[in-house]
Amino acid sequence: MGHCMEQACLAVRLQEVRKSFPLSPGQDLEVLHIAQLTLPAGSCTVLHGPSGSGKTTLLNLIGGITVPTTGHIWVEGTDIVALPEPARDRFRARHIGYIFQTFNLLAPFTALENVMLAMLFTHSVTKRQQRQRAMEILSKLGLGTRLAHKPAHLSRGEQQRVAIARALANHPPLLLADEPCANLDAATARVVLTALLALCREEHTTLLMVSHDDIVRDGADQVLELTAINRVVG
Repeated sequence: MGHCMEQACLAVRLQEVRKSFPLSPGQDLEVLHIAQLTLPAGSCTVLHGPSGSGKTTLLNLIGGITVPTTGHIWVEGTDIVALPEPARDRFRARHIGYIFQTFNLLAPFTALENVMLAMLFTHSVTKRQQRQRAMEILSKLGLGTRLAHKPAHLSRGEQQRVAIARALANHPPLLLADEPCANLDAATARVVLTALLALCREEHTTLLMVSHDDIVRDGADQVLELTAINRVVG
């Protein structure tokens, strides 16, 4: 990765992050305690763990969707825990992409329009630049001939690739993916995951993905077992 200061080489750093949920008045359930976690910039990390172990909770914390009970989370050098909610929302929009299990595409809009919509709040980018970026990234994902198709006329694999393009539209340095191919058959999942890994490598995007697919494990820089880094004893 070359010579650089440690913090500059890290896309994500967690320090003593705990997350608890209230069970009843005066009683909380702690689900996560991550003493230390780092993700190098431009790396691909796969997160494993049994159902209910807190994988989605961890992604949501790193993505600034929820805040930890205690601790610090630095994304691109910014402690997102210290940000007020409006500032955290703005930071997430500029710096973090998120791919969900469900595609969440807007049915009335074409593949191209769905990706362009993700760039509406990027005021420094013109409509022409938005269109050019959307066309470029969809083409890289093998959808160059499907730009004018609406979600109903796309296969499930094609819909997920549109969702990937949407998540990467604003060049986020960090991409979070929560089992993005869980709703796809094995063959389609391999196509989608291969395209996702290649695109993240090309754009030097840091990827943290929850996945149990071998192709991701084989292509990852590191595989984290959540049960090994979570100090909460279940």
